[in-house]
Amino acid sequence: MGKFKKIETSIEGVCIIEPTVFGDNRGYFMETYSKKDFEELGLHYDFVQDNQSKSKKGVLRGLHFQTENTQAKLVRVIKGEVFDVAVDLRPGSKTYGKWEGVILSDENKKMFMIPKGFAHGFLVLSDEAEFTYKCDDFFNGNAEGGLAWNDKDVAIQWPLGDMKEEDLLTSEKDAKWPTLQELKNTDLFQNLK
Repeated sequence: MGKFKKIETSIEGVCIIEPTVFGDNRGYFMETYSKKDFEELGLHYDFVQDNQSKSKKGVLRGLHFQTENTQAKLVRVIKGEVFDVAVDLRPGSKTYGKWEGVILSDENKKMFMIPKGFAHGFLVLSDEAEFTYKCDDFFNGNAEGGLAWNDKDVAIQWPLGDMKEEDLLTSEKDAKWPTLQELKNTDLFQNLK
């Protein structure tokens, strides 16, 4: 049996990864990444950067992308719970503008594999969450772009629970990203790959 199970989603290239967890009365052990095992699943990535963030409940980060140094990301939660989302921005894709989301938590230990060409973001559902991800290219602030998290045309179904939209915490920058329709009229859109 492989150490990882790959679960396809409705968007080509986006998948959920479930690691094999070995547990007993002492706790658990799992591999979170193995280049060899991922390649056996058809996931050929050369990760060059790891990132980690900590956020409190109601924080919504994203939806981010880069027009240069585009990044594939392998994301997971090491503490708490988030709803993680990828929006297809690949020109010519049959699922362009569609989104896929998954709940990631320290309990379910799932990972989300997001290829290049997607906007990415997440909403913290637990009191706090620690989020970590691998990237296959370096961050380039000069090529950073974003998509409005509440774009009515994309229509992400954020699981707000007892939270209200107006109470969500975003950065000033994330609150100002354009909608998909507005993005089409920008220089950023022309540079999407």
